[in-house]
Amino acid sequence: MRTRDENKEQIVRQKAIEMIVQEGLDGFSMQKLAKASGVSPATLYIYYKDKDDLILKLGVEEGKRMSDATLQGFNPDLPFAEGLRIQWHNRARFWLENPQANYCFEQLRHSAHRDKIHASIQDNFAEIMGKFVKKAIQNGELSPMPIEVYWSIAFAPLYNLIRFHNEGRSMGGKPFIFSEDIMNQTLALVLKALKP
Repeated sequence: MRTRDENKEQIVRQKAIEMIVQEGLDGFSMQKLAKASGVSPATLYIYYKDKDDLILKLGVEEGKRMSDATLQGFNPDLPFAEGLRIQWHNRARFWLENPQANYCFEQLRHSAHRDKIHASIQDNFAEIMGKFVKKAIQNGELSPMPIEVYWSIAFAPLYNLIRFHNEGRSMGGKPFIFSEDIMNQTLALVLKALKP
């Protein structure tokens, strides 16, 4: 039986991310991945049972990396404004440092594997965030609202700024570069919108 080579496995993983970003899931195949990675197709099956197993594991790994990065230095008992500020800084840093992996994860979380990926990464993260939001509502720091509304107000503005940055332009093609000043200005408006 052939053994796992961690270096080859990392190359395969990186090539899989690149291919999914460039070609989407429809254009992705184990044959193409083996060729792009410089390994035989049989080598891929040392690491993954099949294409679905690879996609699921990749989604879970990237989701956990993102969750762990978001929670660095975060405590659900923090005051709401401080906790949200830490999350914004963590999320921005992770997305700006890992754009390709994040584009890949976005495709995976909108795939048929979505529920399995979320089930594998959500428990601890959802528990921590639920505690944070519940405490903020109890302390009068946050208006009660459906989770979809909260997420749309709390995080969509940040992700839109990052998208503008990654595209290098904003509305009407105007050049755009993400900065801490712009992030803090946007966060101040978000916090104002979320207050009771």
